[in-house]
Amino acid sequence: MSSRIVIIGGGQAGGWAAKTLRDEGFDGEICIVAEEVWDFYERPPLSKAALLDAEPQLPRLFTQDAQQALNLRWFRPRRAEAIVRDEKVVMLDNGEKLAYDQLLLATGGRARLPGNDWRAHPQVYTLRHWDDATRLKQRLAESQRLAVVGGGWIGLEIAASARKSGVDVVLFEQQSALCQRSVNAAVSEELLALHREQGVDVRCGCGALELSDNHGRPEIHCDGQRETFDAVVVGIGVELNLELARAAGLKVDRAIVVDGQGRTSDPAIFAAGDVAQHLRYGLSVQSWAFAQNQAVATAKAMIDPTAPAYDEAAWLWSDQYHHNIQILGVPQSGSRTVVRREPRSTLFFSLGEDGQLTQLVAFNDARTVKLAKRWMASGRDLSGVPLTDPDFSLMSLR
Repeated sequence: MSSRIVIIGGGQAGGWAAKTLRDEGFDGEICIVAEEVWDFYERPPLSKAALLDAEPQLPRLFTQDAQQALNLRWFRPRRAEAIVRDEKVVMLDNGEKLAYDQLLLATGGRARLPGNDWRAHPQVYTLRHWDDATRLKQRLAESQRLAVVGGGWIGLEIAASARKSGVDVVLFEQQSALCQRSVNAAVSEELLALHREQGVDVRCGCGALELSDNHGRPEIHCDGQRETFDAVVVGIGVELNLELARAAGLKVDRAIVVDGQGRTSDPAIFAAGDVAQHLRYGLSVQSWAFAQNQAVATAKAMIDPTAPAYDEAAWLWSDQYHHNIQILGVPQSGSRTVVRREPRSTLFFSLGEDGQLTQLVAFNDARTVKLAKRWMASGRDLSGVPLTDPDFSLMSLR
């Protein structure tokens, strides 16, 4: 067993890896290199409870006592500048050298912005860290009109939270449909209707946006029109923090290439969370479930080479207004979508040519999502099943 494991990244993946190492009996030194001062916390509440609660609390991964019991050596706020693989050393931004026996990269990503002028404006916000949420909550309390740039999951959640706070929202999306990269057209239309019902002014297909300043307030130029807002929140995805891995000569594709145990092209270096490429899909799966479950599997493999590989279907959820939306799987070309509507829920099943489920998007139906995970795992043929008939019991397919 290694005497020292270094984890670069203080987010959810790093936190679950550290806890799993201890749970599995690793009694060596665990060092955490983190750019934030906070203990491990979850990101999903940042666009919801952190903006809506009267006195929001840091959404800690573990209680203070559980965190203390992990017996970690923290380097924070610190940044890893380089990995010297032949010496098994991480170089920190203060010049310190941190030796490792095994290294885990859980570096996550940073919020993407359209350009430096957006970064420079004091009333343009992103939502990636606890401090971001604190700043945005304060601004929303002073705002009447908010622009949300980006019609993906984070943008939609921010729009929903702002509307619940009584703020007028205009949402700009460059693509022709909401969440276009992660769901099919029928789901995009459902999301559009949901937000328009709640009073969000949604503008899809708006093309490139420009930003200027109007007496301290941000002004957005779109299709020849100029509009001024109290604040702008940009939610157009993340740029993965892959620079360390690339500079160290690790194999990188859309993310860091890993095997089912999270091992990179260097057998002493592992990767978990957003920066680890999902084995099945060949892309970065940015979700709470992947950050936790793949990190747990990777940590087990770091101390037991016979530990089982991770290969779960992608799964994420989004809470918007009074709806819980769960997404299982990723869109695949050639799939056909069938819709099942019930009084309290709506289900969008995408089936491949072989009748197997490629994606399920469920509005307010967590029970069917659990069932669908089994269908995916077993490769069940659903082509002859009356999925759209609300009188047909899906539970009969267990």
